[in-house]
Amino acid sequence: MAATIAIKNGHVFDPLNEINGDIMDIYIKDGKVVPELSDAEMKDAKVVDATGKTVMPGGVDSHTHIAGAKVNSGRLMRPEDSYKWNRPKTSITHGGTGETVPSVYLEGYEYAQMGYTTAFEAAVPPMEARHTHEEMHSIPMLDMGGYLVLGNNWFMMRYLKEGDIDKAAAYVAWMMRTHKTYGIKCVNPAGVENWGWGKNVESLDETNIHFEITPREIIEGLTEVNEMLGIPMPVHLHANNLGHPGCYETTKESLAIPSKVKPNQDMGVEWAETKFDPTKDKSIYLTHLQFNAFGGTSWRDFESSVKDVTDYVNSQDHVVIDSGSVPFGEATCMTGDGPSIHDIAVLTGGKWSNCDVELECGSGVCPFTYLKSNPVHSVQWAMGLESLLLIDDPWKTIMTTDNPNGGPFTKYPNVMTWLMSEAYRNETFSEVHKWANDRSTLGGVSRELSLYDIATITRATPAKTNGMAHRKGSLAVGADGDVTIYDIDPTKLDVTASYNDLITKFRYADYTIKGGEIAAHNGEIMSIPERRTYYSDIKVDANEEKKMLEDVKDWFRYYTLGFENYPTPEKYLVNPTPINVNMEK
Repeated sequence: MAATIAIKNGHVFDPLNEINGDIMDIYIKDGKVVPELSDAEMKDAKVVDATGKTVMPGGVDSHTHIAGAKVNSGRLMRPEDSYKWNRPKTSITHGGTGETVPSVYLEGYEYAQMGYTTAFEAAVPPMEARHTHEEMHSIPMLDMGGYLVLGNNWFMMRYLKEGDIDKAAAYVAWMMRTHKTYGIKCVNPAGVENWGWGKNVESLDETNIHFEITPREIIEGLTEVNEMLGIPMPVHLHANNLGHPGCYETTKESLAIPSKVKPNQDMGVEWAETKFDPTKDKSIYLTHLQFNAFGGTSWRDFESSVKDVTDYVNSQDHVVIDSGSVPFGEATCMTGDGPSIHDIAVLTGGKWSNCDVELECGSGVCPFTYLKSNPVHSVQWAMGLESLLLIDDPWKTIMTTDNPNGGPFTKYPNVMTWLMSEAYRNETFSEVHKWANDRSTLGGVSRELSLYDIATITRATPAKTNGMAHRKGSLAVGADGDVTIYDIDPTKLDVTASYNDLITKFRYADYTIKGGEIAAHNGEIMSIPERRTYYSDIKVDANEEKKMLEDVKDWFRYYTLGFENYPTPEKYLVNPTPINVNMEK
């Protein structure tokens, strides 16, 4: 149950309110941030002394893979995780196992230990939405939502090819409501459908088989539909040719497609009182930039082309990215991009799986290890950091590892510390293959991010990008009472000499407060707070939806399940919290 809490004398970093290390108090009542507490309320309040410590909003992960069928496949393919990495149960927690793909309970606990309170599953296949929600239902500590995979959906490709944008919009709205999902995910548009026939697409203007639609047409159509409906977040794009040397050119060209699309966020919500404009101002969200910025023509001349992409992002106002950083060590590649997983499996010679999800999408899973001695992996490590350091405006960047593709989310503290400490980067340069320095620009980058910057790229930007800044990512009056306290004194912080200590303090927050409850303290789970599942409840013209559903029911003869069994009922969700979108319809 949410308590009344007073957090006293902390150094507060709240970019949405332009607060940069000011010493101040934060008050929480009934799960929300309030301006003050009365004398009577203070008598019963839990007082947390944050003197000499860093206070931020709860962390928001806008791109992670922690629920769904592909995640379960990853667990099955990683049995070594179960005996190498485990956590015993306690009086209030379940036991759990897994490093790269933890069990559901462990995922929630480990996010909370790091100070994170919100996470979005980045790829939900419609047919597997029920199962995804079942797993999300079991993940403790986190408010959650999911992105619906639509870039190779038969109905979308059909409507966009026919130029019927109204039916396409009606379909998206119905699908979001039907599967209780939050935003649109577009993975290797047109290419994954080809992969069902052992093929791919190589350029933005190559048509796929059967539907004869190009990736360019799909990206253009989905972004238009997204803003036409006023969906909370931009289209979440996994670009074509990902993971292939030279793919940065496709990425830049893809980002230019929606450059003229005007962002539109039509949500019926009550906004927290922030100084910085919290509304959506981007029309495209490029995911895991590192994987989308490979240069060269082969693995022999492979190099980072991150700067080519970040130069474009710096010159534009419509793009936001997350990094997909590589912190070295064990990882499990899992994605809706089946062809890319096959390519990785061919390179490694290891085990892998592929799946084609009927009329909708596909996926693949492949265990992977990033080695400091490997020249390509070393460049990838540098590229993930370049993705965040070469973009001037932190409001265009989000820190991720594309968990668990670049590495598990438990290594976020390492990435944060590399970003803050040039000395830590230099130490790593001394340990890795020389390609990291020779074939990237990172060695010439002296920029060190501040705690304010870290709060921006792990809290404020993901919340704003995802349309959750009305309640997440800030400590504004009216925001959720989600707070992280790190045992880091900004006035004594030495990122040159004490970077190893910084990693530990980011890994185990002094306090994680979720909705006004102390969820974790110094690495120990203290309580299991209530959580919510967000989804977009989008309204469209009833007649347009009726016509669209006639098509859908007709084509359902191609599905292996009945139309009546397709929707995901609300009972599968923990505290379902719809975001009303496009309500004038």
